Parts: sequence; structure tokens; C-alpha cells
Amino acid sequence: MLGRTLSSVSKRSSALRSFGPALSSLQTQGQEQASFLLNTPPISTDGKSGQLFHTSAKLQFSSAVASTEAEEVTANATPKSEPTPFVPTPERKYEFFQNVEITPDGIAIIRFDNPAKKVNTISFKLKDEAETLWNTEIHPNTSIQGVVFTSGKPDGFIAGADIFDIKSMENKSDVVPLIESATNFFHRLKSKGVPLVCAINGPALGGGLEWALWCDYRICTDSPKTKMGLPEVKLGLLPGFGGTQNLHKLVGLQKAMDMMLTGKDIRPKQAKKMGLVDLVVAPQSLEQVAIDTAKGLADGSIKKSRGKKKTLQDKLIENNPLGRHFMWKTVQDMVQKNTNGNYPAPIAIIDAVKYGLEHPKGNDKFKFERESFADLAATKESEALIGIFDGMTQMKKHSYGDVAHPIDRVAVLGSGLMGSGIAQVSAEKGYEVLLKDRDDASIARGLSYMDENWGKKVKRKRMTKFQYNINSSNVVPLTDEMESWKKHFGRADMIIEAVFEDLDLKRNIVSQMEKVTPDHCVFATNTSAIPITDIAHGAQRPEQIIGMHYFSPVPQMPLLEIIPHSGTSDTTKAAAFEVGMKQGKTCIEVKDVPGFYVNRCLGPFLVEVSALIRDGVGLEALDKATKNFGMPMGPIALADNVGIDVTSHVAKFLSNADLGDRMSGGDVTFMENMIEKGWLGKKAGQGFYTYSGKKKSINAEVQAYVDAFVKSDLGLKEKEIQDRLVSRFVNEAAKCLEDEIISDPVVGDIGLVFGTGFAPFRGGPFRYLDSVGVDQYVGMMNGFAEKYGSQFEPCQLLKDYAVSGKKFHV
Repeated sequence: MLGRTLSSVSKRSSALRSFGPALSSLQTQGQEQASFLLNTPPISTDGKSGQLFHTSAKLQFSSAVASTEAEEVTANATPKSEPTPFVPTPERKYEFFQNVEITPDGIAIIRFDNPAKKVNTISFKLKDEAETLWNTEIHPNTSIQGVVFTSGKPDGFIAGADIFDIKSMENKSDVVPLIESATNFFHRLKSKGVPLVCAINGPALGGGLEWALWCDYRICTDSPKTKMGLPEVKLGLLPGFGGTQNLHKLVGLQKAMDMMLTGKDIRPKQAKKMGLVDLVVAPQSLEQVAIDTAKGLADGSIKKSRGKKKTLQDKLIENNPLGRHFMWKTVQDMVQKNTNGNYPAPIAIIDAVKYGLEHPKGNDKFKFERESFADLAATKESEALIGIFDGMTQMKKHSYGDVAHPIDRVAVLGSGLMGSGIAQVSAEKGYEVLLKDRDDASIARGLSYMDENWGKKVKRKRMTKFQYNINSSNVVPLTDEMESWKKHFGRADMIIEAVFEDLDLKRNIVSQMEKVTPDHCVFATNTSAIPITDIAHGAQRPEQIIGMHYFSPVPQMPLLEIIPHSGTSDTTKAAAFEVGMKQGKTCIEVKDVPGFYVNRCLGPFLVEVSALIRDGVGLEALDKATKNFGMPMGPIALADNVGIDVTSHVAKFLSNADLGDRMSGGDVTFMENMIEKGWLGKKAGQGFYTYSGKKKSINAEVQAYVDAFVKSDLGLKEKEIQDRLVSRFVNEAAKCLEDEIISDPVVGDIGLVFGTGFAPFRGGPFRYLDSVGVDQYVGMMNGFAEKYGSQFEPCQLLKDYAVSGKKFHV
């Protein structure tokens, strides 16, 4: 029985099948349909979602340990004055809590509520105030029979710990005594000997869930906003308030490791099934049920939570020395495979859990956990990931004021992969979507794409059938053959065109749309490289034209480049940001130049790929070197996934643009010949690789074509391959900053991490430069320039920083 069980574990167990850090993802979906995206290995233990930390395809930083206030920040973020210092009054004794309420039956209700913020977050300042509250009002009061912890916010429990408490510490070891003080406080709560009930409505993430784990009973609502998780791994950290020790006691080792290593959210129904919560109720009933439960626990009519009862198979895996040995080996092997050793947090999480199992008595396990937390907080990987999170928060803000007219109805022109993807994310967020294409067949393909995606979500229980019906009903399909399309477009608030990359076609569409749309309608073009100024030329309302460059596949890719031209109005910019952020995108504003920012940086990179092939580097060696640097996918596999024709178009366009020598050194016509042969990439079954089912290989004809392209085999080592590729990328990013194509290094890091897959644990090109030293990097590039040509000459900004010793991030 045991042998049979263990042999099937890696196929069945939801906690063994896909672990890795939490870096957001490309793999499961990204690698199959990706465009330029980033993500680190998916590690789905249930075989359904395996995305660890998705930094590109679905990067989900929004629910990190730290305050997820990033999700709540309003788009129009004008500078705010310093908050007024809190002064206690009889009506409001505490800054982070409402006044304690005690029911006639002796149940104390403690409500988290910081009125200065939209979401509750745990900080060390909150902990100190909680300690004061407890020691003055709860612990000495013998009439209190139970305690309910809940939130005064209508749709949120605790979004996580305030990560900026940690970020502000110069010496990360200083966090150890602070966490110890917090752990001692939790033990103090337990020492009163009365039942502790946690009532959760909305997000309970990171430190918020850890608080709940210290309680005797957990109740959550069935609200769609309710979710629970320990996403610390996404910031290169581990749960520091007892999470590595307390979670597995409730849900079992396998599910606990799955939660902590992937950082995924758990929804109410799943939480109840796995034992994370004891009850799921309607939001309106939450507080009263929690009070009644505390009373029941106090008088013995309700038993304390004992966690989920394990199945026989789980017992054989988790409670048996041989089974546990096999489990840990499987988990560690998967982490290594998926992270390539680049992310220390997953291994630290495993070690903390194992240490607690080996030292179950006393508090040494908590000491090990908090010391591990401090060690991780001091790593460059955590600094980089926190920098990305901080950058995401900053990208939620703009200074363009309000939109001129409410955006309720979005029209999308073109129902191909891009257009239908834009329509999907718009419909999901409640917009009425007018999806228009040439004919019924074209529209049918777009509708089928959305229906397939939504169907998968329903099947995987990430979407209810009700929401599926709502989303579908939000889409109005239209064709050129329908005379009524003009009437529908006469009510549109924004047009997003996603047609072929042809300037004349786009200008004609602008002219056509201006004749049928209302005067307030914003026109957004999804061009990937054509300057917006050129598209707006001759328009009647040029101030209402803007670029919104999405990345494919749109439902997975988090980045949106917003490109105003010189005449775009502030209200149009505000409209683009509002729609983009509502669609769930991280928006960066970039200057109106050929290629904008992301594709502009990809141009020299693609040229260098051809140069390295010419210098004898094999296709598989190129992919391996790039992945070993930290990218989720090598350039050869990436070109195949995006499409050789699309990749070639971008490279050719930028070669004829304004980049000069920076697009020299290689030969992008290498891919043009592949197009003539019909080698269009994965979509055609043949690109650089030949695709047969899930396998890929290089066939003899492609190898012969590549061999004929090689001029001489220089025998390059992997490090030089990486440096040649990445330096072309990084130098162009710095040049974009120099030319004010991007406003600051934060925008530059976010753009390339979310748009190209630049290794998240390195933090983006500018944080990477800070890490290795700009002077050293400039020296390396100068050496390449002498050896290979002027395409490697570092831009002036890098030279200046090398001389001055400045860093891009302070």
C-alpha cells in the first residue's frame, strides 16, 4: 500500500507536483502562447494553475505580504500632505482599532480599522498598540469569556504586513527582536485561556492570515473579495509571525507547502474544504456568527478547531518517515528545477517547516523562523522583489486628474488574438464591450477564444457559471456587414483598435471612427511600434488619440504601455490609465518614439541573438544561457512562441528606425528567409524548433540552415553569451532613460520585468546595474565594443554614472 501510494504521489499530490518560488509566471500558459513575457516557473501542485510568481504572464504582486494597498490606490494620486498625528479621544482610543465592544455575554469584539488607510495592514506600530489594548482592556478583565477579531473595513480584513517596516531597516537583523516581540504577544493572547475567534471578510493575506492562524476558530464570508494566503515568497521572504509552524497543523503538510511556496490565494469554499477555516457564512451574518461561536466555544457546546482530518494516503505521506522523506525530496527537486537556485526563499520555507517538525516543543521553531526571515530580508533577491512591488504601487498613480466623461462602453476593433484578449479583460471588469470585425467568421473566432478561456476558468473553479454568463453578456459582437454597428459605436466611450500594423489602415480607421463616435470618445491604438503622432496626423480630434500597447496573450500579460503624443490631452491620458488599471494592468507611460520602450529594448537584443548564432552559438545553448541568467524562456523558444513573422517585423521595423549603430552587429534578415519557408514558429508547428505534441526538437533542415548562417565558431562560454545578450538589453534601457522615453528607473524596471521577462530576482535592468556596479558594467561593454564593434558602446548616461559612482536606486 505504501509503495503504491508513494509511486503515485508525484502525479497526484497537490503539494508535490509544482513548487517553486513565487515569482510570477509564464510557464503553463506563457510558454504555450506567450509573447514577450516574464515569469518564473510555475509550480502548481494541483496541476491546475502552477504559477509561482509570475512576473510577467500573470504577475500577481498585488497580494503580497506587504500591504496590498497597491490594489486600493486611486489612479488620480495627487500629492498628499503628511498625515495628522493621531490623538486619542474617548470616542476613538486607538489609531489602528475601533474601541473595544464587550457584549452582555462577555464576548469582546476587537475591530481592526485604520481610518487613514483604505486597507488594514499589520505594522510593528499596530502590534504595540494591540499589546496596549490587550493588556489594559482584555487580559485583566475576568468577565471576558471570549474574543472576536474582525475588521471595521467593509470589504477587507488585513491585507498583509507593512513590508515597508522591513524595507526601511538598514540592518535587517534588527527585525528579529521585533518579530520575537510579536510572537510573544500572540502567546500572550493564548495565555488568557479564552476562545479566540477570527471573523474574516475580504482579504486576509500574509500577516493577516498569520494572525488568524493563532486563533482557535476561523470564520470567513463567501464574498468574492474574500481570499486568504501567505504570499511572502513573492517578495523573497517567508511567513514570519508563526505561519511556517501553524499552517500545516490545520491543512496538512502538502497543502501548507503548496500555499507557502506558490503564494497563491485560497477562496472561501476551498478554504473550508482544506480546513483553513471552520465556517463560511454570508457577510451580513459574519459578526453575529462569530460572537455566537465564541460563546459556544466558551461553554463547550462548540469544539475548538482541530484542522482537517487527514486521509489515509496523506497520513502515509506526511506522518510516515519514509513518506515524508520522499515528499521533501520531491518538493526540493521541484523547487530547484523551477527556480534554478535563483530564489532562496522557497528553500528557507522548507527548512523552517522541517525544523519545526524536528523541534516540536518549545519556541525554538519560532526563533528559527524569525532568524530565517531576517536572513532573507537581507538578500539582494528580496530587495529586488520588494523593489518591483514598490514600483507596482507607484504605477497605480498618475497626475492627470479625472476623465472628461465616464468610460462605460469600450469598442474593440479586430477580434484576433489581441483584440479578443482586450475584449475579454474589459468584459471581465464590467465594461460593455462592442467587438467588431469584418465578418461572422472572424467574430466567431474571437468569441470562441474568450469562451474557451472563460470555460477553463469555470472548470478550474476560478469563475462561477454566473460570472461566466455575465462576462459573455457584456460582449456585443458586430461586423462590417451589420448596418447597426454605427448605432452601437455612436454610444462608445473609448475605441481600442487592434488591427494590422499598417499606418494607412490605422489612419483610415481613425477617420471612420470620428464620423460615427460621440465627441467625447477616446481613440486608443494598440500599435506595437508605429509612432502615435503619425497615426493622429490629420485627425479631427487628435487630442483624444493615445497609444495603449498591450502584450500578448492579453489576459495573462500584466503590462500596458500608455503612449501619449505631444498633443494628447490630460483627460485622454486619465481615461487610458483608468481603463488599463480597471482591466488589471500595470500601466507605464512612455514617450512616443518608434518601438516605445519595451520593443525598443528588444530590438538590439534580437539583433544580438542573430549575431551570436553567426558566431557559432547553438540554438539550444542560447536558450539555456538565457534561462540560466534568470529569464523564463530563451530567445529562440520565445521567437517561436511569439511567431517568427511577428519577431521579424519588430526587428526589421526598429532596424529602419532611429537606433543607429545600436541595431547593428547582426543580421535580422535571418528570420525573413524562415518566413518564406513557412517556418513561422509554434503556431505553424515549425520554427527554429519542430513541435510534435508537447515535445520540441531541431530538425536536420533547420540545423543545416543555421549552420549555413554561421561565419565562424568562436567557442563562446556561457557567461560571455549572457553578457552580450543582456548588455544590449540593459544599454538600450539606459538610453531610453537618457532620452526621457521613460521617466525614471522604476518605470524602466517594471516595464522590462513585466513586459519581457527580465529576471525578477534581479529587479529589472537598473537595479541589476546597481547590483553589479555601473563602472564594472561599462568596462565590460567597452571591452565588447573593442572586440565586436560600436553596437556595444555604452550610452552616455551609463558612462556618466560610471564616473560619478551614482546608483539608479538610492
